[in-house]
Amino acid sequence: MRVRVAIALTAVTVTVLALPACSAETAKARPSTVSSARAGKPADTGQDGAPLASAALQKRLLDESDLGSGYLRKQERPSQHDDVTVLGCPALNELGSDAATGGSLGFPRQAKAAFTYTDGSNSEIAEELYSNTAQQLSDGIGQIFDAMTGCATYQVVSGSARIHVASQAMAAPKLGDEQWSQLLTFSAGGQDTVVKQTAIRDGSVLLIVSGSPALVDRHLGKALTKAAATS
Repeated sequence: MRVRVAIALTAVTVTVLALPACSAETAKARPSTVSSARAGKPADTGQDGAPLASAALQKRLLDESDLGSGYLRKQERPSQHDDVTVLGCPALNELGSDAATGGSLGFPRQAKAAFTYTDGSNSEIAEELYSNTAQQLSDGIGQIFDAMTGCATYQVVSGSARIHVASQAMAAPKLGDEQWSQLLTFSAGGQDTVVKQTAIRDGSVLLIVSGSPALVDRHLGKALTKAAATS
């Protein structure tokens, strides 16, 4: 399987290119000394439930009623096809230009949603759901996080735009079967945007929540509860 993605950059890089610091957090992420963001038990070949269809995943996404007042759903951006180069991180560059501008994990069963929190801070939160075998989900997301957290700093170049990225592996909450988490600081146009991204694999479902660190921490648990529901 060719992994076509870089999740943290999935909804973020294009936003930063167009609107620097649209969901600004002023804290600066420091380069990490942690070699991997993975935690939890490795995926095995046991029964983790059949993969879910995209339509079923769509119903398991958070919506405004789950998040509470002040959240507005964003329209999905069209796919970007600009030429992109990753500088200073060979492992991430090897994943291809889609890894730096969006795209998604190469799993056909998927659903996505993104929201703006209109509390005056213009904070954002995005959710992605994927379904496949446990082993394929684990391998796919693990490859991405290992590449991104393996480079403390790198640059993403698209046309005349240049984004400096600092990555830091974070301890993930002990939820689901496997967990990954990272903090990224995107610097462009004299502004910093800090994004937290946490991924949880629960059986044959992979949940990825990205955005303002406070919003990710606030809504991760309810997102997993809804994503992993058995009915």
